[in-house]
Amino acid sequence: MSVGKYLVTGGAGYVGSVVAQHLLEAGHQVVVLDDLSTGFREGVPAGAEFIEGRIQDAARWLDATYDGVLHFAAFSQVGESVVDPEKYWVNNVGGTTALLAAMREAGVRRLVFSSTAATYGEPVSVPLTETDPTAPTSPYGASKLAVDHMISGECHAHGLAAASLRYFNVAGAYGGCGERHDPESHLIPLVLQVAQGRREAISVYGDDYPTPDGTCVRDYIHVADLAEAHLLALDAVTSGDHLVCNLGNGNGFSVREVIGTVREVTGHPVPEVAAARRAGDPAVLVASAETARTRLGWTPTRPGLDRIVQDAWDFARHGSARGAGTVTATGGGA
Repeated sequence: MSVGKYLVTGGAGYVGSVVAQHLLEAGHQVVVLDDLSTGFREGVPAGAEFIEGRIQDAARWLDATYDGVLHFAAFSQVGESVVDPEKYWVNNVGGTTALLAAMREAGVRRLVFSSTAATYGEPVSVPLTETDPTAPTSPYGASKLAVDHMISGECHAHGLAAASLRYFNVAGAYGGCGERHDPESHLIPLVLQVAQGRREAISVYGDDYPTPDGTCVRDYIHVADLAEAHLLALDAVTSGDHLVCNLGNGNGFSVREVIGTVREVTGHPVPEVAAARRAGDPAVLVASAETARTRLGWTPTRPGLDRIVQDAWDFARHGSARGAGTVTATGGGA
């Protein structure tokens, strides 16, 4: 990939900041656009320019000097989207509509979009492939699927070159960036909070699923492997084509395997509390990443659960010691 200039929307968040760091390490010029509604100013990698602003106002900053956009700016809490769906339609869909218009006006014709496995809803088969039906069960998943459709239309009508990368369970940490959602809803950081003594026990929602140990099985992918796929996608997309790829390990780990790995890595006890199944939790959710392997040339190099947990544990204990980028402009809030 030749050196270029890229706008990273939502680049102060978990995945966006790690991708921004990878772009910088590859020699690219990086500008992060984030309103800090869920991201962290100190999460912006050193060396990146930072604009505090909304994606709805991207036209204020986007111009023909950019080679592409990597788009992570979205609200992503499934439960919140159920009780406040309009927030997700306005930001995730409305914001992306404005971003696509800004890209069209500026002549920026390359996009990598942070999509999600939530677009599929309840799986009809395992492992999930990109041709499986999409039937999201939350406004969050529906908003991401709507954006996927919008991008397809933009590619066909206006020659955009784009990839939608559908994540499964992203975890781990890289370069001082890790998970710190508020509220936290992801299993690995929650179990690590128990190991740290910040939480009394971890709730296991159902232990009678048709899996080897009775607990749900999920596909976990290291955030650094995920970031590498984004850089490969920038090279893989072509004008008028919308590439959709699942990103996952292709292997699953159960809730109890995650808890056991946290005990081994941290050396701390992790008490469990049995809880009832949660509505809508499938027994197994695992991705086929064959499309990413063949179209992107991508293979995860950190597939082990122990590596993922170790990196997340290091971040949970030490946090980010990395300096932040330079503020170049200010804009509206969330």
